Amino acid sequence: MQSEACKNLRKQGYQFFSPHSSAALKPCMWNKRALKGGEMCYKHTFYGIDSHRCVQMTPTLKCNQRCLFCWRSFEHEVIEEEEISPLEIVDNIPKLQKKALSGYKVSKYVTPELFNEALKPTMTAISLSGEPTLYSKLPELIDLLNNRGYTTFLVSNGTMPEMIRRCHPYQTYISLDAPDIETYSSICRPYGEPKYFWNQISKSLNLLSEKRSAIRITIVQGINDHSPKKYAEMIKRSGTKFVEVKGYMYLGYSRKRLERKHMPEHEHVREFASKIAEYSGYNFMDESPISRVVCLERNDEI
Repeated sequence: MQSEACKNLRKQGYQFFSPHSSAALKPCMWNKRALKGGEMCYKHTFYGIDSHRCVQMTPTLKCNQRCLFCWRSFEHEVIEEEEISPLEIVDNIPKLQKKALSGYKVSKYVTPELFNEALKPTMTAISLSGEPTLYSKLPELIDLLNNRGYTTFLVSNGTMPEMIRRCHPYQTYISLDAPDIETYSSICRPYGEPKYFWNQISKSLNLLSEKRSAIRITIVQGINDHSPKKYAEMIKRSGTKFVEVKGYMYLGYSRKRLERKHMPEHEHVREFASKIAEYSGYNFMDESPISRVVCLERNDEI
């Protein structure tokens, strides 16, 4: 892994599984907030996930897109790395999570009970950064996590449908951040021919009816918040169980590419989600205004 990238990410709290790999974990804001007895993230509200027992991780930081709204840095790309085994990753999750949270043991805001629970994680969100389907052993990693008793969420940009087909997490997320190829090309900026990647995403969407799944739409105001009927048509064809319409957050390195005006208020997210629901026949399930996200659920009565 490139040393400059490694150095910068370590400062941000990344814990790496190996000096030669970009496989990493990093507790998210909601993990730490819940550990102190505060609110849990919307995954708790929507799906019953306990935030303080959730591990946010990735088997690789490599990505094949350069999305405008991504908070990661494009200045320090991971070009080459040595893949490590799924077993090495899974065996070291508790140790690295404990290291990442070690300072909270003495916090007056953290009870011993919550801290001990946090050191025994039950959930893995494969969503930290990068595109996990670029890791060649991802199906084996997910199977091993499942066998160890973790609830697994896989978050993917959908550009590797064959890998999506081979993976069997508890829930599969596919990002759908454009209603058409023109918008996709300008907002997701793939490394390669946009038409090829757009077709790959369509193939991944077609797999979702076979899995417990969710489509995630990140709304960037003024860029991809149009054509709700086109979003709805793709959602209906996919047969996905859930749809999360989430507002872009003006954070990290995305601030070098976008402006604060591109971050929608929750009311705008809700309004756009309502239009998608109207055209798709999906039902409003729940929302989290603090995270600017609305969850829709497939209407199985239709």
